[in-house]
Amino acid sequence: MKHLSICIILFTFFACHKSQNVVKNEINTQPEVIETFSLTLQEANTLIELPLACVEHEYPYRLGQTLGGTKDLQTPIALHPVFYGCFDWHSAVHGYWSMVTLVSKFPDLNKANEVKSVLKRNFTKANIAQELAYFKGKHNSSFERTYGWAWLLKLSEALHDWEDPLARELEANLKPLSDLIVNKYIEFLPKLVYPIRVGEHSNTAFGLTFAYDYAKTIGHEKLQTLITKRAKDFYLNDANCPIGWEPSGYDFLSPCFEEIDIMQRILSKTEFETWISVFMPQLADTNFNIEVAKVGDRTDGKLVHLDGLNFSRAWVLYNLANTNPKYAHLKVIANTHVNYSLPNLVGDSYEGGHWLGSFAIYALSQSE
Repeated sequence: MKHLSICIILFTFFACHKSQNVVKNEINTQPEVIETFSLTLQEANTLIELPLACVEHEYPYRLGQTLGGTKDLQTPIALHPVFYGCFDWHSAVHGYWSMVTLVSKFPDLNKANEVKSVLKRNFTKANIAQELAYFKGKHNSSFERTYGWAWLLKLSEALHDWEDPLARELEANLKPLSDLIVNKYIEFLPKLVYPIRVGEHSNTAFGLTFAYDYAKTIGHEKLQTLITKRAKDFYLNDANCPIGWEPSGYDFLSPCFEEIDIMQRILSKTEFETWISVFMPQLADTNFNIEVAKVGDRTDGKLVHLDGLNFSRAWVLYNLANTNPKYAHLKVIANTHVNYSLPNLVGDSYEGGHWLGSFAIYALSQSE
């Protein structure tokens, strides 16, 4: 178990290795595997400050809505009485996911009582009913498809897994909205002819991954079966993913790695090994490396996306390394990515601080 101070040590270590262009496959040595980062109580007490600072912070806020008339011109809290903070709807959702995840994993969290008070104050039946009504509006059927949908189900899954009486109340209150999102997936996925292979919100593989986790945890066989089918339709015949083209300037997801993440879930181990040996065979090479995504300006809301890319790459690499010894060397790369971006979270500008904590928490949770 390592504390946040390890970031400074690792930063010094890796700074000694001159970075090269996007992918480095032809290097003679690989740094010694360093003990993996993990989420500790000390880190949780630090990271919880990020969602607490934004879930009830209404402005600035990006509505992302389609106006059907002047009646739609309302304040964020009127439109979204639960998810009105953290700059936008989906960031508010995964801000709450961060809070639930940390307080459930660490009951002795310094601000556990404050977290519970915030959750209880906002996750009321009346507030969820208003969120539900928004999605049922004439112009809102595709609102937050599928990024926000995926995080809403991830939040619901976290509540389901939290063994606390309050969690049962909150999960029940959220269930009508969770059920609506499930139905939206079931309606939408058969219509999607081609997957969306980008590094931002609409990435199909990411949207499938968190929804699959929810379906598996809750036992929703229809959704799980549908996602399995569509993922195979979209990705089973893919080969030689062009990782050298990544990242684009605003990416916070890796199109190649996100595809790996969903396929590792829906394929058997044997099927997955066959698939990945064609999709990204270089990952099995112990000399494989990929340089971290560099952020040019963390006060720029789009450029800071690349810190998110470092965390999302890391969670995929951790998952690979932890489930197959053949990929153990990928932990070094994951650690390097986390090390680059983690020290910048606390005290960062609101452009990154309103959402990046969730990515860091999820990456660290996958490292164990």
